Amino acid sequence: MHNNDLGVLAFVAALFLPLISCHDHSGHVQTPLTGPDSHSSSSTATHKNEWLAKYGPQIDQTFSGPLSFSHLPYIRCLEDTSAGFDIALLGMPFDTGVSYRPGARFGPYGIRSGSRRQRESRGWTLSWQTNPYAQGSRIIDCGDVPVNAMDNALAVDQMEVAYSTLLNRPVVSKDDPSMSFTKNIAKDGVEHPRIVSLGGDHTIVLPILRALNKVYGPVSVIHFDAHLDTWPGYPGATTEQSRITHGTFFNIAHEEKLMRNSSVHAGIRCKLAGLVDLEHDQHVGFEVISTDDIDDLGIGEIIRRIRSRIGDSPVYLSFDIDVIDPGLAPATGTPEAGGWTTREVKRIIRGLAGLNFVGVDLVEVAPAYDTNAEVTATVAADLVHDFLSMLMTKELPQPRRRSTKDEL
Repeated sequence: MHNNDLGVLAFVAALFLPLISCHDHSGHVQTPLTGPDSHSSSSTATHKNEWLAKYGPQIDQTFSGPLSFSHLPYIRCLEDTSAGFDIALLGMPFDTGVSYRPGARFGPYGIRSGSRRQRESRGWTLSWQTNPYAQGSRIIDCGDVPVNAMDNALAVDQMEVAYSTLLNRPVVSKDDPSMSFTKNIAKDGVEHPRIVSLGGDHTIVLPILRALNKVYGPVSVIHFDAHLDTWPGYPGATTEQSRITHGTFFNIAHEEKLMRNSSVHAGIRCKLAGLVDLEHDQHVGFEVISTDDIDDLGIGEIIRRIRSRIGDSPVYLSFDIDVIDPGLAPATGTPEAGGWTTREVKRIIRGLAGLNFVGVDLVEVAPAYDTNAEVTATVAADLVHDFLSMLMTKELPQPRRRSTKDEL
């Protein structure tokens, strides 16, 4: 054997002998790499709760956590009968009643995503001068109705059953007289929860009105939209189910006597077949406030006309995002140029506080057409926050009083 070979063997032996000795169990006790356990039981407990001890609860940031509206408790209320609430947010991801661009089935997701910067602890606003989550009512996110995407008749029934199910749950604050909103207008004289529905295309309002009719009878409707949605049908061959679309549901509701003859549109600007459409719309029970009326009449007069039209009747508010100009809210299926601004709409909504609202929705948000900045989703989520404030406010918010004192 050459000297070079002996040198290699010596090097290999030096390299592996320590490893071999480490695995020799003959009479030797191995020492853990971390050394002997010198921690007491109390220090172990502290170590297990180190995060809680040092930083406190694991809160969700505005940009983190499970997706629910404004980080509210998320409960599948349709199956969890123990879930108590006064106001429920309910997604209706249905969009197979549209006449143009689909995509509103993703509306509930989009609106919740747009609400991520909102939360219960920071719900107070200058305009409402209140926090809807701090008024004594329990508000939760009840998830989405699992609507069938292939059978519209089945889906419409699913939405009606889901809405009726939640509408007939006992409210949490039933023993608090200050939290009574629907008892005096319900047919059974019982306080019922109110539901904020997240659409979905506008067809969802038909099953909602059917469910509300069982509790309140015919209701008035405040309808924010660029379109009438009272058309008798679309040209061509039809079936009974195909008559129900996002542009005809109010006509069906009128046939079924679900609405009072005291409803009102706000923000209409769509193209029509002519006066015949307006005549039919009036027959269905609506008064029209057009987009241009905001210039000719002003916001104050629009509010006055809506309130005068509705009076003290039970009223449902349905809000199509396309009432807002598509430059400010582009993510919708049937955009119309020349709409109201977000600020104008918010001001009108604030002027409706104190009416006998039995429910509200926001529909036709189709996130696929939104900007990368989620402009429409952000607007929609902010409007839902306004709806919650509106539902919890029995009197009109007063304008902020500014000091006349010279601050210079």
